[in-house]
Amino acid sequence: MRKFSDLDEQEILALAISLEEEDFRVYLEYAHGLQDRYPNSAKVFTEMAAEENEHRRLLIELYQRRFGEHIPMIRRQDVAGFVHHKPIWMVRPLGLDAVRKQAEEREWETRRFYQSAQDRATDASIRKLLGDLAAAEVEHESLAQKLTEEHLTPNARAEEAEVQRRMFVLQIVQPGLAGLMDGSVSTLAPVFAAAFATANTWETFLVGLAASVGAGISMGFAEALSDDGTLTGRGHPWLRGAVTGAMTAVGGIGHTLPYLLSDFRLATGLAIAVVLVELWVIAWIRSRYMDTKFLRAAFEVVVGGLIVFAAGVLIGNA
Repeated sequence: MRKFSDLDEQEILALAISLEEEDFRVYLEYAHGLQDRYPNSAKVFTEMAAEENEHRRLLIELYQRRFGEHIPMIRRQDVAGFVHHKPIWMVRPLGLDAVRKQAEEREWETRRFYQSAQDRATDASIRKLLGDLAAAEVEHESLAQKLTEEHLTPNARAEEAEVQRRMFVLQIVQPGLAGLMDGSVSTLAPVFAAAFATANTWETFLVGLAASVGAGISMGFAEALSDDGTLTGRGHPWLRGAVTGAMTAVGGIGHTLPYLLSDFRLATGLAIAVVLVELWVIAWIRSRYMDTKFLRAAFEVVVGGLIVFAAGVLIGNA
């Protein structure tokens, strides 16, 4: 890896061309990745890509006049001091806020590069172009803001915000809620069956821990393998699986932890209280994100929880 201070003017121009080509293609990828869900933001990045392509053309013309046709391949990863950006194909699906933030970081980094390169250049034509491009990057940041205001009208912003909310619900809330419901409700029977069958808090804790961890692993793999997300837009399958598995385990461990206490009555009382809190949280999430009225959600969840709880008690006392 070379230091920036070791580059000569020819190499600086070659690096500048590479940076502009990379930003041009990255912005086109942003536009392509956002087109289906955020068409107005996609227009912003399409026009920003056109600006970067024009910068590239100006740099190539100057390079040809000064150094000829061969342009050495010098990339940002070959020079110390540049920020490492993840490849676009590794960060799909593209999040709107993340993409805008990355674009701002790229513009800032490129502007700093041109300012530093201008200070090191001795050729008048090169200094002039590098200075013009540094100023253009400042204007480009303003252009991004201007294009955002032009394309992202209040209605467009509202539409994109609603799309973001739906994607958050689809990719995070739904798998998390499914896991929390399964972990909180399905482990009631084994935990309380073990509690009333043994009246031993440590053995009950081990049963609850095993049931929670086992359910978490099972639900996590089931969710990850059920849908790869390409057609449904539900996001990366392993992310959904991780969310579902973690929330399943949390839902079961919540009312298992009280059985770390040695007092059986106190532990059971706390476990029942935790169950009530878990059921309330599930009802609130359904009401908040699933457009279900809270009382209806609470009734459905509590009834299901009570049935499983009763089954556990009956089995434990058999």
